[in-house]
Amino acid sequence: MSEAERTPETVSDRVLTLPNVLSALRLVGVPVFLWLLFTHQDIWAFVVLTLSGITDYLDGKIARRFNLVSRVGQLLDPLADRLYVLTTLVALTIRDIIPLWLLIVLVGRDLFMGVVILLLKRVGQTGLPVHFVGKAATFNLLYAFPILLLSSVDGIVGDVAQPLGWAFAWWGVGLYLLAAVLYAVQAAAVIRAARSAAGRATPGAA
Repeated sequence: MSEAERTPETVSDRVLTLPNVLSALRLVGVPVFLWLLFTHQDIWAFVVLTLSGITDYLDGKIARRFNLVSRVGQLLDPLADRLYVLTTLVALTIRDIIPLWLLIVLVGRDLFMGVVILLLKRVGQTGLPVHFVGKAATFNLLYAFPILLLSSVDGIVGDVAQPLGWAFAWWGVGLYLLAAVLYAVQAAAVIRAARSAAGRATPGAA
């Protein structure tokens, strides 16, 4: 799950790269997932959702490992992530696979982080270093969604998937909220430092 909290990296103007192709495929997979889910083809929807999570992990890993970070990727990857997460949450809520409160909590957290990033941009900071807690939260949620989807399947698969999916979901939600607090604390320190530096640079400032 990519956010504006990424660390600065060498960025190219290349368009056709493997990470960008993976991000584009994830975008294409969104309507396919929705069609499968709402036609109750849950096993195939699970497959598409799982592949989306895998490509989300791989595109960033490949980009950093092989120096393929690009400006197009920096726009495409977060767009694919946000669309993937939002549509998954809304669709699973409509299907009554996850409760409404989970959708509200996760979307509310993202809105909060959007405000934090806007405040950072006002002092010239484009993002924050990615925290391990945030990565762990994303890992748990990427597992939780497809496993919770499997809980709708009748029989032993659904019976096993339900507690397992909720275990990942609870850990994911907790860590996701904790990560937001940690990012907010980091952001507050950055904003204070930037304002202090601006005050010292102002002629006649005490």
